[in-house]
Amino acid sequence: MKLMFKTIAAVALLAPTLAHADEVTETLQSALKAYEEGDITYTLEELEYAKQLLKAMKTADLAKFLPEAPEGWTREVSTEMSAGLSMMGGGAGAEATYADGSEEFSITIMANNPMVGALAGMLSNAGLMGMKLERVGRMKYLNQDGELSGIVDGRILIQAEGADIAVMIPVLETIDHRALEDFGR
Repeated sequence: MKLMFKTIAAVALLAPTLAHADEVTETLQSALKAYEEGDITYTLEELEYAKQLLKAMKTADLAKFLPEAPEGWTREVSTEMSAGLSMMGGGAGAEATYADGSEEFSITIMANNPMVGALAGMLSNAGLMGMKLERVGRMKYLNQDGELSGIVDGRILIQAEGADIAVMIPVLETIDHRALEDFGR
């Protein structure tokens, strides 16, 4: 247990280099103080809060992979989906809605969620099972009635839905799939 709190103290010292680090640092220091005082319940509460703050930072990092809006379109980014993912095994998620006044579609990215791992096997065999695939750059996306789903590195799901695939594919092509492979490592 002492090793865990030495690790927390080390993270607290490094945390100022991170975004939102002041609140993370304060929370970790508060947890360490509560532990030293013997208040295990409050220690656990503070550690859980620090974990939430760090997850929010991770989600913000994931949202950076959402493509910019195409010319003449707007983009609205939402990172609220991570709260729902916690009920489905955890992970990070971000979503953007793209609109041009007459048409609208969304792109969702989910990482490190157990459901994504389960889908990865199915998507990797989609072609063998006769399912329709669409090439998006160097990746293949499953096309299920106009909803496109692709898996990066067996753990990151990208989905696009709501518009014709001819509209969504060029936007998906702007995602840096190779950089996305390094997310969360």
